[in-house]
Amino acid sequence: MAENDLASPLLSSPPSDHPHLIIDVQQDDRLNHHQGPSNRIDHCNHSNHNCVRHDDIDDDDDTQLGHRNPFAFLGSDWFEVPRQPTVNPFRNHTPVIDGVYEWVKILILLPIVIARLVLFGASLAVGYLATRLALEGWKDKQNPMPKWRCRIMWVTRFSARCILFSFGYHWIKRKGKPAPRETAPIVVSNHVSYIEPIFYFYELAPTIVASESHDSIPFVGTIIRAMQVIYVNRFSPSSRKHAVNEIKRKASCDRFPRLLLFPEGTTTNGRVIISFQLGAFIPGYPIQPVIVRYPHVHFDQSWGHISLAKLMFRMFTQFHNFMEVEYLPVIFPLDHEKESAVNFAGRTSQAIATALNVVQTSHSYGDVMLLIKASESKQEKPSAYMVEMARQELLHHISSLEAVDFLDKFLAMNPDLSGHVKYHDFVKVLRLRDCTLSEEIFSFIDVEKCRSITFKQFLFGSANIMSQPVFRQACELAFAKCTVTGSNGVSEQELGDSIRLAIPDLNEEEVHELFDLFDIDNNGKISKDEFLTCLRKNPLLIALFSPCFLQKDV
Repeated sequence: MAENDLASPLLSSPPSDHPHLIIDVQQDDRLNHHQGPSNRIDHCNHSNHNCVRHDDIDDDDDTQLGHRNPFAFLGSDWFEVPRQPTVNPFRNHTPVIDGVYEWVKILILLPIVIARLVLFGASLAVGYLATRLALEGWKDKQNPMPKWRCRIMWVTRFSARCILFSFGYHWIKRKGKPAPRETAPIVVSNHVSYIEPIFYFYELAPTIVASESHDSIPFVGTIIRAMQVIYVNRFSPSSRKHAVNEIKRKASCDRFPRLLLFPEGTTTNGRVIISFQLGAFIPGYPIQPVIVRYPHVHFDQSWGHISLAKLMFRMFTQFHNFMEVEYLPVIFPLDHEKESAVNFAGRTSQAIATALNVVQTSHSYGDVMLLIKASESKQEKPSAYMVEMARQELLHHISSLEAVDFLDKFLAMNPDLSGHVKYHDFVKVLRLRDCTLSEEIFSFIDVEKCRSITFKQFLFGSANIMSQPVFRQACELAFAKCTVTGSNGVSEQELGDSIRLAIPDLNEEEVHELFDLFDIDNNGKISKDEFLTCLRKNPLLIALFSPCFLQKDV
């Protein structure tokens, strides 16, 4: 190497057309005494979208790039959108049969697959009949199952082990031992596949907490009823409260089996731990964490975003499927500190993640709902629509169902292959006209100033507005200002008169389209409930009523 090479850069410069991120930290005297240096960032041409330099941003909190903040009257400031996570907790890494080895193996194992299917069917039938016999005539299901009925259930448990054998789990490696029931009445586990519930039923015969939808599954519904299942509807607060009370009741009585919960609330690919639901931790009983691993080379056994039939077929066509189960030390609540359920769940989640040597994320079942919705709409990259819902529920108090509603509206805006929506599609779906206020609303969402928005920006911007303390009060006041005649509802004329204070040249057809959006039951009048519901689903439209809040009497 030549001597002058020592001064040369170790890495060559990228091509001139390569995207750049230039960070220029400058001293701003106006902010020096309060915030120190101001960070100004240039975003340059990513994903073929022309972006505007952020060092052109006005320091006025109500103005960015010449656009006024249309929601400043609510106290809503310009918001930021965190970078999209690179990890996808629900991605199965072998979604297709790939490679000569896999195809040859399938051909070789086809005769064995038939035998495995016979064993699977026979085991399921025997287990189902034994369960029906154990449940026959049993009325008092609020109390523990009598011992003689439990002995019959041993036939079903043995059938469960035969089912695992038919799926290729000929032997299962175990580490550690289950703690006595009186020491840890609750067991929690990571959830990767439909295999774990079958294994735990054979190994522990626990009482499980499951979704109400499982009761209607043929054969399975009958078996889990014999486990004295605690059903829960994850979207119903009353159902969740009832489930917690049942967990407390059954955990406190040694005559009931131990309880098993999958606090993640859905299956993942086993490479991360997503946010925990709190049902297992609210009662405050000691908990034994258990972790499950599926070591593999050619076939990822996780129940990712693939069909159950396909996953079962792949399991049947493996020589052997590996499974490892490790029982971790019992975690006790910190009674002397009156530990909260959130902290208890956090310690348990950390213990499981450490044992698995994986990261923790804020994803939840809500992200699965968004992922499925984006996939059904044939989006090129469905994972880009996940937003780590657990964090959004905590920060903005927005539910998973509301997030799915926002995704429906975003998809109606016809996003391109990269998941971006243009201005004209945005205003069309919100039934706005091309005007200064519409541009300001769009600019508020377009945090990167790329003249297009993503779902994450749309959701975060809407949630930012809804989370303002005065949002509901503003919606109620807007309704009161619209009902100038003092009637119980808002007419089309009254709505038009109010909105024209913000958009003076709104024509009758545009007023009618907005009225149809608010008039949910199509009765020609907008009730207060309809008005509030519409603004809850379309919080960006509260800007249409901003002149109402600038009057002297408000």
